[in-house]
Amino acid sequence: MRLEAFSDAVIAIIITIMVLELSIPHEAEWSALRPLVPKFLTYILSFVFLGIYWSNHHHLIATCKRVHGGVLWANLHLLLWLSLTPFVTGWMGENDFAAVPTAAYGIVLLMSAIAYFILQSVILAAHGPDSPLRAALGRDLKGKLSPVCYVAAIPLAFVNRWIAVGLYLFVALMWLVPDRRIEVLFVAEAGAPDGDAS
Repeated sequence: MRLEAFSDAVIAIIITIMVLELSIPHEAEWSALRPLVPKFLTYILSFVFLGIYWSNHHHLIATCKRVHGGVLWANLHLLLWLSLTPFVTGWMGENDFAAVPTAAYGIVLLMSAIAYFILQSVILAAHGPDSPLRAALGRDLKGKLSPVCYVAAIPLAFVNRWIAVGLYLFVALMWLVPDRRIEVLFVAEAGAPDGDAS
């Protein structure tokens, strides 16, 4: 599907831009790496977030039987916010997790989560109220908890930056636990008799 191929390419470019932000030290000593630690940590965190979006996006798009203009624009809206990840990643890392860049990082994470929710909602609407995807997603507790954590982390960055960073890390770790809901849907459809899979 062209939609998924385009999205995969954009996410790959975003990750490439992020890694190019890691400047190479001129000294050949371990101590030369010390100033890069904040940048490297923010890179790892952002890499994990982008990996989570890539994986979930793959599963979501794979369920698409119908793609229309609304799906395309919702997908572009998601890619817009994901494309800002290298900027806020570099800003937060360059400034040693200072309050404003850490809050800005949370804003991009929040807007990415909202954009993903919009994309998911548009796809669900296109497939009707009885779609297997809607049943597979269920209550989507992780999808609802993530933006709540981001909303809390943004102002908390001005109180204690490490609480905000801890919330970002919590969300990343929460999503690293494999989410098998849509995979189970694929297994169920593959096992259905011919003509029964929807």
